Amino acid sequence: MFEELNPEPVVEEADTIVETPEVEVSVEKTASTTEPVIEKEIKNYLSDDLFKEVKVVTQDEILSPEVEVSEPNANEALYEGALIDIVEDKLLMGRVVGANEKEIMIDIGFKSEGIIDRSEFSNEELPAIGEQVEVYVEHIEDAGGNTILSKDKADFMRRWRDLKESFDNEEIIKGTLIRRIKGGMIVDLGKVQAFLPGSQIDVRPIQDFDYYLNKELELKIVKLNEARKNVVVSHKAILEASLAEQRDALFQELEVGSILEGRVKNITDFGVFVDLGGIDGLLHITDLSWGRVNHPTEVVELNETLTVKVIEYDEERKRVSLGLKQLSPHPWDGVESKYAIGTIVKGKAVSLTNYGCFIELEPGVEGLIHVSEISWTRHVKNPSEIYSMGDEIEAQVLSIDTEDRKISLGVKQLSPDPWDKIEEKFIVGSVQKSTVQNLTQFGAFAELEDGIDGLIHISDMSWTKVIKHPKEVLEKGQEVEVRVLEVSRENRRISLGYKQLLDDPWPKIIEFYESGKEVSGEIIRVLDKGIIISLDMDVEGIIPFGKMSKRDRRALASQFEVGANLSGIVMQVSPEDRKVILFKEELAGGNRQSANSAVKEFLKNQDDAEGEKLELPLELIEQAKSAEKEEETPEEA
Repeated sequence: MFEELNPEPVVEEADTIVETPEVEVSVEKTASTTEPVIEKEIKNYLSDDLFKEVKVVTQDEILSPEVEVSEPNANEALYEGALIDIVEDKLLMGRVVGANEKEIMIDIGFKSEGIIDRSEFSNEELPAIGEQVEVYVEHIEDAGGNTILSKDKADFMRRWRDLKESFDNEEIIKGTLIRRIKGGMIVDLGKVQAFLPGSQIDVRPIQDFDYYLNKELELKIVKLNEARKNVVVSHKAILEASLAEQRDALFQELEVGSILEGRVKNITDFGVFVDLGGIDGLLHITDLSWGRVNHPTEVVELNETLTVKVIEYDEERKRVSLGLKQLSPHPWDGVESKYAIGTIVKGKAVSLTNYGCFIELEPGVEGLIHVSEISWTRHVKNPSEIYSMGDEIEAQVLSIDTEDRKISLGVKQLSPDPWDKIEEKFIVGSVQKSTVQNLTQFGAFAELEDGIDGLIHISDMSWTKVIKHPKEVLEKGQEVEVRVLEVSRENRRISLGYKQLLDDPWPKIIEFYESGKEVSGEIIRVLDKGIIISLDMDVEGIIPFGKMSKRDRRALASQFEVGANLSGIVMQVSPEDRKVILFKEELAGGNRQSANSAVKEFLKNQDDAEGEKLELPLELIEQAKSAEKEEETPEEA
C-alpha cells in the first residue's frame, strides 16, 4: 500500500554483519571493519553492559550434583516468551544491532535481524547501536531470505495514526501549502500530504492562489480515506466556525434600514456579494445605482469598502438584501420642474429597440425617442439606422408621466415640419424632377427633395400597357420627371404620375381602331383563353377563343407561336383594360359561313358611330359563358 509514497528499497547482501558471539569476541575480526564509525559502534555494542546478565559456569560446577538445572518446561516457556508475532504491514519497535555502508540492521525479536536501507536516514537521524527505533515490516523474507523493514513507512504510518485521531476528535492541525494543482493545493502535514480544495481555502473566492504558497495554515480534516490513504482538509471550515458567533450576533442587531459597512467579496453578472463581518449580503445590480448598469464592475471593484443600506433580510435563511442607490435621493423627485415640456435636453443613448431609442438624461432618469419622433419626412424602421449606443442626442421634451416614470422625447421637433408648406411647394398638376428611391409591387417611391417622397402607382406608369411590376418601366436611382396628382398634408402623402406627362392616347386609339377594321400584329403571348398580339399605337389586341372544349382550345393554341404575325377584325376597344378585342374566324369555332354572317350582322347594327365601345349580343355572351362553365374542371371552378 506504500508503493506510491516510498518505492521498495533494493536490498543487497550486507558487507559486514555483526552478530553476538557465544563465548568470546575476535579482536582481529573487529579490526578488519572498513568504517571507523562501524568499529566504534561494534565496541559499544560489545560493552560490559551487554553481557552483565551472562553467568559463567565452570566444569566442576557442571559436574557437581548441587548445581541447579532449569526445568525443560521453564526454559521452553522463557524461549517462547522471547518471541513475538511477526507479520507484514505492521509497526514494531526494534533495536539497532549493526550497520554497514548500505544498510542498518534492526533486531525485532525475529529469528533474524531485519534490514533498512541506509538512505532512509539522514546523517542527523542516523541511529546509534543499541538505539530503539520504530519500524515497518515490509517483507518477512525476501528472495535473499532477509527481513525488509522501512523507517519512512513507519513514520508515515505513525503520522497517519495521529491524523486519524485528529479526524475522529475533530481537532485542528497545521500544514504548509507546498504546491498548486488543478482545483486546489497540496498541503504538507509531515510525512503525509493532503488536498486542500480551492473553495475551502477561504470564505471568499480566491483570486491569487500563489499568495498562499509556502504558508502555514490551521486546517481541519474533512475527509479521510483509510484504503487509499487520502486526506482532504479545509481552512474555510475553521473560519466559518469562528464567524458563526459573529453572524448570530449581527442578526440580533440587524434591522431594515440599517446602514452598514462591508467589503466587496465577489462580483457576478447579477450583483455584488458584500461581506458584512460574518454575513454575506447581496447587492443586486438593480440596487447599485438609480441609473442603468450593464455590469456591476461599472460601479464597484473587488475588495472595495462600501457603505450600504439593509433593504430586506431573512434571519431563518440567513439572507440579507442590500442597497447602494437607496443612500441617495430618488432622481425623479422634482423631475417635472427640471424637465418641463418643451425643454431642449441632451442625453446619451443607452438602449436601442425596434420601437425607439432610450437616452439617459441623468442617472435614473431616461427618456424615450419613439421611432415616429425621429424624422418628419424619413420613414425610420429602426433607430439603429440613425443612432448608435453611446451617442449624445439632443431632443425636446414632449410629455412626462411621473406615475409611470416615463418621459417622451422628440428629435424632429427641433426643426420645422416641411409638410406645413408642402401644398404650396408642390402644387397639384405641376411637373417636378425626382429620383426613384424604391420599387415595390404596387409602385415606385420617388424623392422630390430631401425627406419628401411621392408614390408613382403602377396604374400611373403607362397609358396603354398593363404593368405587372414597376421595374418594367423604371429603375432604382433613375431620375425622372413626374406630375403631381394629389397632395395630402394630413396623411403626409403625395401621389405622382408618370404617364400623365403625355396626353391620353385612347381617344385617338378608339378612332383609329374602328369596329370591323381588320388589323394585324405580332403574337406576344398565347393563352388558354386567347392570343395577345402587339398592335400599332403601342396597344395590345386580344383574339379570344370561341365556344369549344378546353382540349380543342389547347390544340388550336399549339398551332401559333410567339413572334408570328396574326390578323383579326376589331370588335371592341376597352381603355379600362388597355385592350383592343379582335375576332378571328378560325379561333371563334363553329360554321365559318354562319360565323361571318353573324359578325357582319352584329357590326351593321351598331349605333355607336364613334366606336367607343361595342356590346356583344346577349345570346352570344350567354352561350360563351355556358360553354366555358361546362369545360372548366372542378379545380378551375
